[in-house]
Amino acid sequence: MSVLTQPPPRKARETDGFAGGIAALAQGKLYALQNPFALDGRVSSYPGSARGYSVANSYLLTQSDAAMLNEFMSINNVETFAGHFNVETCYTSNVDAALWFDFGAKTQGRDILESMKVTAVTRADTIKLGKKDRAIDVMQAPIRLIATRWLYDRATRTLFSSDMFTHVWRDRENGPWIVTEADNDPTSPRDIRSFLLNTRYWWLEGAPTDSIRRGIGNVFDTYDVETIAPGYGCILRGRDVVARHYRMLDEILKGLDRSVAVSRYVGRDEER
Repeated sequence: MSVLTQPPPRKARETDGFAGGIAALAQGKLYALQNPFALDGRVSSYPGSARGYSVANSYLLTQSDAAMLNEFMSINNVETFAGHFNVETCYTSNVDAALWFDFGAKTQGRDILESMKVTAVTRADTIKLGKKDRAIDVMQAPIRLIATRWLYDRATRTLFSSDMFTHVWRDRENGPWIVTEADNDPTSPRDIRSFLLNTRYWWLEGAPTDSIRRGIGNVFDTYDVETIAPGYGCILRGRDVVARHYRMLDEILKGLDRSVAVSRYVGRDEER
């Protein structure tokens, strides 16, 4: 995550029928930068049998005097990015993480790193974006696989959920990549359960999921979430959509708790 002193995008596509590129989730405040990719059995974050397309998401939060790129699913091209834009601060969960970004691969890389402020965010923190103090809440993710945080943008009521709520993909490369209340969303609890158990969340069956449920529930009790913005997969937009997908996840986790389910190792080729 980096704070930039750059103006917001001049023009972005509307979200209806959006097929990749830049989607304005809140004009002048929040943009999704989306790149579709094919599901052909080689992407470990999706079931081996999944076919179709998903999308990789980054998010640009903008103010008149500053912007923040929320890109937590990889650390690629950070040096190139920092060399092109006027980056003031790099936010990370560990100050040493800045060394993982390959600074020094190019001649000016080490100079960029030394001139840039690197700030470690805690498991409960707040980032102030711009002089008007737009608040971005940072929290320990109640369920996760990679070392990231969940974020909440108060201005747009958006929860950035990293590698959770990533379970909606599409048959076609052109999406659409945003699920809205106007859609006839066919996602079922069975779909989400199969997605979780056939990906890197296979270990949930027989785990102490009651504590995970309480952690997730606390997030949704604390924050007024109108949009769930995952690191990949379709964005979930609208109170009813958010509430429905949260309830389905909670129901699934309840049924996977060790009090009612038995834990066992599941190989990559076994699907449930």
